[in-house]
Amino acid sequence: MEMITKRLFNWASILDQKTLEQAERTSQMPFIHPHLALMPDAHFGMGATVGSVIPTRGAIMPAAVGVDIGCGMIAVRTQLTLDDLPHDRAALREAIERAIPLSAGRYNARVFETAAPKIDELSSMADAMGFDPASYAANWKLQLGTLGSGNHFIEVSLDEGDNVWLFLHSGSRGIGNKIAQSHIKVAQEYCARNWISLPDRDLAYLVEGTPEFEAYMLQLNWAQRFAFLNREEMMDRVIRQFSEWVGVDMREQERINCHHNYTVPEVWGDDQVWLSRKGAIDASAGVPGLIPGSMGTASYIVTGKGNRLALNSSPHGAGREYSRTAARKTFTREQLDVAMEGIEWRHTDAFLDEIPQAYKPIDVVMADAADLVEIRHTLRQIINVKGD
Repeated sequence: MEMITKRLFNWASILDQKTLEQAERTSQMPFIHPHLALMPDAHFGMGATVGSVIPTRGAIMPAAVGVDIGCGMIAVRTQLTLDDLPHDRAALREAIERAIPLSAGRYNARVFETAAPKIDELSSMADAMGFDPASYAANWKLQLGTLGSGNHFIEVSLDEGDNVWLFLHSGSRGIGNKIAQSHIKVAQEYCARNWISLPDRDLAYLVEGTPEFEAYMLQLNWAQRFAFLNREEMMDRVIRQFSEWVGVDMREQERINCHHNYTVPEVWGDDQVWLSRKGAIDASAGVPGLIPGSMGTASYIVTGKGNRLALNSSPHGAGREYSRTAARKTFTREQLDVAMEGIEWRHTDAFLDEIPQAYKPIDVVMADAADLVEIRHTLRQIINVKGD
């Protein structure tokens, strides 16, 4: 750990100057309390750095929560091992691709029976809050149970004992993005209206006690719940496809579902703060968590150590070193094929910007996180599903 300033603590051994300067700007906002914690996977983001933990007192910055509200991971350990699996892994990959809409702009054609009670819960929650999700996205109900694109994925993995895990990464989809973008704009208008000078317009904030703040927090909580249930719905579908593939009913041994783009109220010292984790997971003592690597590299099942200086947090993944555009210019399809050797995946150039070399080495990230989490299991993929 490196104390860069009294308001910025850093756990990243790989950190470029642009990202450091962005984190320093954010840490200097007047309501940061007690300090900003920069995680090992930190990289440049919109407004605030991805891989940062940002406690704010009396205010919140919507862009510092992120535009994919509630994005996170879910993993399920099955009762099966490698020896129980059929050899035709392409059959399961293709079955999952049929069961779950992939890629940006792809949604369900109808509300699935398993999704109906989740949608009912979200509808009741929205009614109680007094807002209509359809005002942001008319088809929001059809978005529940869809993956998206970019670094979102569905994987079948093995741990060090060859036990089979199902693992996926996704968030609040288009509805969450539209909620976030709307409130980022509201925050920018609020600051302009009140003559508030900002070091970066994406650090625009809302002040606790104002109608704008209350509206954002209500809708933020709704989107976080949507993201959580979206992962649950997709995992339930993956389990059904997996069970049909292996020919036996899958029995869950363990299920972990955790956000890494979200805000919660917490008490630090004598003060209540809004703790925003933008690309970080809860690593309070004893709390289970999930840290994926990049496409083709290891993922980790962890338990938090409750490091108070790190604001009880840990990294959420590997963290990009190359932008998507830079990755496409730097790396080749042949390099991607080599990186994915031994893994069943949909062979396409569309995933070149997700090549493992575009990310920080996950083993370095996990070494940097040694005082934040304890590693319980190390996973390696055997099947990967992604959206274009």
